[in-house]
Amino acid sequence: MSYNKNRLGTLIIPELIWLGLNSSPSTCTDFGLKDRPNKVLRGHTQLNRRPESVTNSSLPRRAAAPQPWAKRTPATILMAATSQSFLSPAPNPLLRPSTFSFRAGGVVSLRGRRLAFPSIAAASTSMASSESEEKKETKLWGGRFEEGVTDAVEGFTESISYDWQLYKYDIMGSKAHASMLAAQGLITAGDKDIILEGLDQIEKLIQDGKFEWRTDREDVHMNIEAALIEKVGEPAKKLHTARSRNDQIVTDLRLWCRDAIDKILFRIKQFQVSLVLLASKYVDLIVPGYTHLQRAQPVLLPHLLLSYVEQLERDAGRLVNCRERLNFCPLGACALAGTGLPIDRFKTAKDLKFTAPMKNSIDAVSDRDFVLEFLAANSITAVHLSRIGEEWVLWASEEFGFLTPSDSVSTGSSIMPQKKNPDPMELVRGKSARVVGDLMTVLTLCKGLPQAYNRDLQEDKEPLFDSVKAVLGMLEVCTEFSQNISFNSKRIQSSLPAGYLDATTLADYLVKKGVPFRTSHEIVGRSVALCVSKNCQLAELGLDDLKAVHPVFETDVYGYLGVENAVNKFISYGSTGSEQVKKQLEDWRTQLGISS
Repeated sequence: MSYNKNRLGTLIIPELIWLGLNSSPSTCTDFGLKDRPNKVLRGHTQLNRRPESVTNSSLPRRAAAPQPWAKRTPATILMAATSQSFLSPAPNPLLRPSTFSFRAGGVVSLRGRRLAFPSIAAASTSMASSESEEKKETKLWGGRFEEGVTDAVEGFTESISYDWQLYKYDIMGSKAHASMLAAQGLITAGDKDIILEGLDQIEKLIQDGKFEWRTDREDVHMNIEAALIEKVGEPAKKLHTARSRNDQIVTDLRLWCRDAIDKILFRIKQFQVSLVLLASKYVDLIVPGYTHLQRAQPVLLPHLLLSYVEQLERDAGRLVNCRERLNFCPLGACALAGTGLPIDRFKTAKDLKFTAPMKNSIDAVSDRDFVLEFLAANSITAVHLSRIGEEWVLWASEEFGFLTPSDSVSTGSSIMPQKKNPDPMELVRGKSARVVGDLMTVLTLCKGLPQAYNRDLQEDKEPLFDSVKAVLGMLEVCTEFSQNISFNSKRIQSSLPAGYLDATTLADYLVKKGVPFRTSHEIVGRSVALCVSKNCQLAELGLDDLKAVHPVFETDVYGYLGVENAVNKFISYGSTGSEQVKKQLEDWRTQLGISS
């Protein structure tokens, strides 16, 4: 067969550059985006996307090239990313169409961090010989069909280029299913043992990067099942008894989401701990509090930082609730109607650590509300992180000057040598849009689907994977950033007199004197107007000036004026008063297990 341009799509890629990413969930990782944009094959098409694959441990280390702006920021630039070990537990499958698939680490050559594709001519020649030597494999569902699908359909419908990430959960579900079939007498104990051993071998091959993922086998389920049949023969053909890909995929996805939520919860707690420790360093620092981005009232910096901690706690609560609701087992629902075979769905659910089997087989395979709920929780978390990012970007500006990030979490400009940019937090703000977009994608995907399963649901995975990856990265970089910033106390203190931050406290003074609040509001407003005309602060007005506004003012009013006095007057539960904030800090240190 001669080279078919349509078959390969736009395969004009002489080389692929892979990025090394640290697999540790608790350490920062290097984006490593140093050379040029990456392209990776997905089925028949060219996709401008970085492969989610090679970890640092699998590649030789080499010194990072100095950045053009490094003279301004000499420290090593550390940009945090998500833990790739979770999203990409094995080397990414580089896929070619049909039987011309190739293994990760097999066909391509590894030179440091660079993987080179064969030339177009070599690819075309190799493909022609491959086609002549090997006939297309019959689909596992192909008994009813007399001709194979076209290359275009095969490339359009494959999902292995991304759902391979579910392999661990697919194998886990298959093991539980095989054990249940044996316990129910639907397969022999010997067949079960052969199946389990074969699945172990396949999992090891995947983890070692030696498994051959094939687009003509469509998805993670068919790739693993076909490989199992090749490896152990007839016993493997019994594995799919009383099971459909419809219940299989949603089982895999629920297991994946369960682990993903646990990862995000861990990262949320890390960020909360970092914020509490940061707040503990600035216990007495007063900062302007804002409404409408206008100065409003003085607050303690720890009070502001703990407001983020409270929001993150609700984010964690939403994820915990989502995890509880999704932890029910669909396996055994089959295509939609269940099965006439005597399976034990309760055993399968227990073995996979689900709360129970799902009660309705149609519901089990047809809905993705658990994905929507997870994406919604992620979106709210991302919005919270975006707001933190926005505030810290503003505070790091010359106009505010309240916050200084270290060189290790800043970047420079390719043309302006003086620049020092808080890029990580700008990207946190930017990536939140992707997370919200992922939710919108799946909401729109699900809105018009009739019961039960529809192939449209194949499209839920990439937004889900993307959302989790983005949120994990955002949380990690927020934690890293918070550990590498300092608040400029002198600059903040010098800014406090502006804005009449003690005006509301002055109104409270009048209320304590028996003046109705609306009247006191008007009196303080006239007092502020007097300050504006005199170009002074409330605390700088003489007693005669104040009495001219209203005779109720006495000498004790000066105990309410000035930001320090104002903060000390706050006493309500949860307020910014010193005693209240110290109590809040202590409560959070206890709740998060932070030792004194």
